[in-house]
Amino acid sequence: MDILKIKETCLYVDDLERTKEFYHQKLGFGVIGEVKGRHVFFRAGASVLLCFVAAASKEGGTLPPHFGAGQLHLAFEVEKEQYQPWKQKVLNQGIAIEQEYDWGRGYLSFYFRDPDRHLLEIVMAGMWEK
Repeated sequence: MDILKIKETCLYVDDLERTKEFYHQKLGFGVIGEVKGRHVFFRAGASVLLCFVAAASKEGGTLPPHFGAGQLHLAFEVEKEQYQPWKQKVLNQGIAIEQEYDWGRGYLSFYFRDPDRHLLEIVMAGMWEK
């Protein structure tokens, strides 16, 4: 019994329209679901990024309540040849890159923030492979 992957991850946000503009308009993630005032879901490659209004998801409903706060971190993996184009895309959208890091063995990543100050990272594919 092996876990295949993390299928989805969740961020808690304050403003869904601002979140949608950032992830959909600026980064180009497809919107796959939305409930006004509660959540917006995005396709991120083979994964799903869930963005909930924290206060709304804390109340629960059809699904168990969940909640989080603070500046969370997640990384998006791109093919090595797409690393520089992604870096340029982020810069072209007026998004500041906080740091670029050399992980050795030819792998790089860079960090930037979303409107809720979550720390996002673009990382080259293969970095964590055996």
